[in-house]
Amino acid sequence: MKYNELGKTGLVVSRLCFGSLTMGPLQAGFDPAEAGEILAFAFEKGINFVDMAQLYGVYPYVREGLRRWGRDNIILTSKSYAYERQMALDAVDEARRALDRDVIDIFMLHEQESEHTFRGHMPALEALYDLKAKGVIRAVGASTHHVAGVRAAAALGLDVIHPLINVEGWGIVDGTREEMESAVQDAYAKGIGIYIMKAFGGGNLHRRSGECLRYVLGLPFADSVAVGMQSKDEVEANIHFFETGSYTPEQEARLQAKRRRIHVEDWCVGCGNCTQHCPQGAASVVDGRMQVDREKCVLCGYCSAFCDMYAIKML
Repeated sequence: MKYNELGKTGLVVSRLCFGSLTMGPLQAGFDPAEAGEILAFAFEKGINFVDMAQLYGVYPYVREGLRRWGRDNIILTSKSYAYERQMALDAVDEARRALDRDVIDIFMLHEQESEHTFRGHMPALEALYDLKAKGVIRAVGASTHHVAGVRAAAALGLDVIHPLINVEGWGIVDGTREEMESAVQDAYAKGIGIYIMKAFGGGNLHRRSGECLRYVLGLPFADSVAVGMQSKDEVEANIHFFETGSYTPEQEARLQAKRRRIHVEDWCVGCGNCTQHCPQGAASVVDGRMQVDREKCVLCGYCSAFCDMYAIKML
């Protein structure tokens, strides 16, 4: 496994980051024991970097993985939609308690869009920097699907940026792949740590998985790449690719056999909560039921987090 320093944070992370969203209640809905076993296996194989979020509901999963691993050398990153100071303090405290960790390595603002959203979240951002000064977190960052979000984060001098980018540019809300590349390259040149998300376009590019990984691994600014994984087979296959540049034919066949999709249960009442919380504008209500524009959907599963009826599932 190759390791890189994440910008100027002093944190040395595996080039392959374990994306935990896909195991959590917004997607596969594993129980903590099952998820913990997969995570501990990944740690044993050399992955030392885990991406989480307050929204994902995966802290019990990661805590179980850490318990099984039995060491404290795993670098943890989480994020929150907090916009007020106390909200940010509470979010970090929740992560520390749920993960049984005194220090969270990286804590980020979730899905920042531009300088305007950063301005609205400034009390939370300032709280994170205060916690960094106290040693409660080691680095402050932001995740974003927006080119303008990357530009704003770089202008603020954040420690880490977690941008969406893939070979097709799917999911980039306000620009092209090339524009995102330029923005992230400029941030990287300032010493900001970069770890990539949605390399497979939220699963929509699964038939081109090798091409997708070759693209992101060829980006000169990618310190690490977060990949969602749901099995030991997927962990082994992705580690093999990150180490050799390809999957074995057997690994490729198994990965291609897996399909993911959004499923809407019959009891959907068409309330519209999903449409208000879909970052990609892929959700709509048609004839009293949620519909998905599959060309826009990146299979993040965020819509399901805001469904009071639990009618939206990631299968």
